[in-house]
Amino acid sequence: MSLEIIRLDGPTFDAAIPDLAVILADAVAGGASVGFLLPFSPDDAATWWQSIERDVVRGDVLVIVARIERRVVGTAQLRLAPLPNARHRAEVAKVLVHRSARRRGIATALMREIERLALSQGRTLLVLDTIAGSEAEPLYTKLGWTRAAEIPQYAGLPDGELRPTVIFYRHLRGTEQRTQR
Repeated sequence: MSLEIIRLDGPTFDAAIPDLAVILADAVAGGASVGFLLPFSPDDAATWWQSIERDVVRGDVLVIVARIERRVVGTAQLRLAPLPNARHRAEVAKVLVHRSARRRGIATALMREIERLALSQGRTLLVLDTIAGSEAEPLYTKLGWTRAAEIPQYAGLPDGELRPTVIFYRHLRGTEQRTQR
């Protein structure tokens, strides 16, 4: 297996939307709580990806993909906090691996690249949330993330069931006490 992780920019993001739509639709069909309810088609997923294209082009949202032999099998986002007092932090979102490609270390590779990318952007504090009890929860713990809180009935599964979410954070390369100007 030859795994490649690449960052998408404006043109490569646009070209990747069909593949990203397949990944997102598969995640929702598999029960992932990533903001959408069933029914949810690949066309719905493509529309959502198109809706964030401006943010990607501006550099407010950084999107990476994992490819195996040129096939997109996973993705993750780094959403940079825009306010002046928050330039040290970012949110990790939509860490998705196609169900057919799971248990191969792809999510770990995506997370490591997101952390590297965050540091390259001067972001030293990352946050994310995931459904309590999900497969992702032990992964984040294993990768050194700290569980901060659990919020009951926070997120809806694709079938509409409300579930608790867990908030995680991770300090990268120490804890800098001042924001960048």
